[in-house]
Amino acid sequence: MFDEKIDQMLNRYELNTVHDHENALKEIIQEIVLLGLWRSKFYEKAVFYGGSALRILHKLDRFSEDLDFSLIQPEKTFDIKIYLGAVKSELELWGFKVSAKEKNKKSKSTIDSAFIKANTLVHLLKIDSNLKTHKNAVMKIKFEIDQDPATGFSSDLKYHLHPIPFTIKTMTLPSLFAGKMHALLCRTIRTNIKGRDWYDLIWFVKNNIPCDLHYLKNKMLQTGHIDFSEALTKEKLVEMISKKSKEIDFSMAKNDVEPFLKNSRQKDELSLWSDDFFNGYLIHEIGVQIDH
Repeated sequence: MFDEKIDQMLNRYELNTVHDHENALKEIIQEIVLLGLWRSKFYEKAVFYGGSALRILHKLDRFSEDLDFSLIQPEKTFDIKIYLGAVKSELELWGFKVSAKEKNKKSKSTIDSAFIKANTLVHLLKIDSNLKTHKNAVMKIKFEIDQDPATGFSSDLKYHLHPIPFTIKTMTLPSLFAGKMHALLCRTIRTNIKGRDWYDLIWFVKNNIPCDLHYLKNKMLQTGHIDFSEALTKEKLVEMISKKSKEIDFSMAKNDVEPFLKNSRQKDELSLWSDDFFNGYLIHEIGVQIDH
């Protein structure tokens, strides 16, 4: 029965390779995790954001690895254990064998310190599966919960149909765009190039999503990348993102995002990635659509 249900969910995907199956199965597991969190009333305290939120709730055309959440209100004593237990129970209900490693990130690494705060809780779920993947494949799903979120984001309740109908509280698209801009501007580029962030930036621009400058400034204030006296205007943001794009090694950026793309058409689009494309055309388009 379990195999039948999962196979039905896999039918939504174009599956030509083992890698295709693994990406699809990981996304199905992510959806089951989100369902388990809903059953435990997790979304009364937290919102879903990041690349996986864009993928699962807004049809971003690339796969995403991690599940990122932010508490609605700061709560440094927040305890994930109840919710982690609900997630494990939900996955086991669907036939997966689950082990969980819980980690409280108490120190900042040179890579993470730019945009993941020290009190972000990090959890790693390991799920055993033998469904059309490499032999003895173990899916790893990492999810992070920001216990001390910047203020000012807006949220929305979204319906989701898989594996059964339920609701997920998430940031609105302008707030999600602000979060992506924060990652792009504040990540340590030389050691941690994320082509996925730049791919998502194109998606936001293509879909004409405004950026919530108020929330973005609050995030940058919190992480020390701007001070209270500075105004975050459209012009200032365009200047900052233009400067950052010039630091990108586009070969490394392409290599990062390519495993998360579904077909050759998308991979062909990566041939456009260049300083001229990002720092010329795309930056201009961002300046046109950013909401004051």
